[in-house]
Amino acid sequence: MTNMALDATPAEKGLEGIIASKTSISYIDGQNGRLFYQGIEINELADNSTFEETVYLLWHGQLPNRQQLAELDATLKAHRQIPPQLIELMGKLPNDASPMEVLRTCVSALSAWENDSDDTTPEALVKHATRLTSAAPTIVAAWERIRTGQDVVDARDDLSHAANFLNMLCGEAPNPGAAKVLDIALILHADHGLNASTFSARVTASTLADMYSAITSAIGTLKGPLHGGANEQVMRMLESIGGPEQVRPYVEQALVNKVKIPGFGHRVYRADDPRAIQLRRISKEVGEANGDSHWYDLSEQVAAIMEEKKPNLPVNVDFFSASTYHTLGVPVDQFTPIFAVSRVEGWTAHVIEQVANNRLIRPDSLYTGPMDIRYTPLDQRS
Repeated sequence: MTNMALDATPAEKGLEGIIASKTSISYIDGQNGRLFYQGIEINELADNSTFEETVYLLWHGQLPNRQQLAELDATLKAHRQIPPQLIELMGKLPNDASPMEVLRTCVSALSAWENDSDDTTPEALVKHATRLTSAAPTIVAAWERIRTGQDVVDARDDLSHAANFLNMLCGEAPNPGAAKVLDIALILHADHGLNASTFSARVTASTLADMYSAITSAIGTLKGPLHGGANEQVMRMLESIGGPEQVRPYVEQALVNKVKIPGFGHRVYRADDPRAIQLRRISKEVGEANGDSHWYDLSEQVAAIMEEKKPNLPVNVDFFSASTYHTLGVPVDQFTPIFAVSRVEGWTAHVIEQVANNRLIRPDSLYTGPMDIRYTPLDQRS
């Protein structure tokens, strides 16, 4: 059935509350502010795990043993380099192209160097997921170097996923504290239920298109400011506020003018986003470690005023990630690509899960237009 009848149950706007898929990958308890990956609470993973362990967990449904983790780590490291032709392609793009545009383009192009990209067997999908997981940070870092006129930094196989990314991005190996901060941030962003970009990936995968097409769809969806761009908006807001004495006037005037304060509220959470709790702590620690708590302090002031004025709008993951990334030295327009670098793991996990028990995703629509309109010849139309 293509369309539902006019008197059918109305569709929920934005599909809110509609169950569109079964999954074991992640579960959100929005009422109590809890998030689980394969049954393990996110705080457990953030406190004890590594990003590489979390990747294995999302793809295979359980934490790896020592040998499995070593094998995954070696495979991820082996795929960090991207084809030199892809670097050349980036060099021909306009310097003002946004990092998300470049990431979307390069992920799509990367499939041309995968001779079995159309293979959707479980083994091939894990292989493609590994390639994408390793390549995404290389693409993001390479574009940052290219657009700023610097030499591209080669990947290193003696660093963790997070440390290698910071090394390629900034041109020097990070201190262990900074690498650990990014590692935790990548864990926190790795998956989050059937969000818009994950749904896009699953819809594309349900057609049995290749993994690269599915992830390109997801990146295009994440690019939208209502999904992945909120942490950039938070940082732009903090920059426009300036100093601590300007926080209250700025927030109160914005609320009077009904201007949205980015980083607050979430469709599924009625309590504080559990990822935000971790990032709040991390932002404070990073600021103190770098001798620059300015952005964290501004964030806390905004959060305090919002709690006073809008207690039903809890802090979400984007709010404290902004000050965290900025203090680490990440350019503001690279915040969303870093989100993508992490979320590739969740997207690919969902593609693997979708294909394993596939049915083409083809929802019905509720038709609301006119019926039985007769065709009017062109010369009779006013």
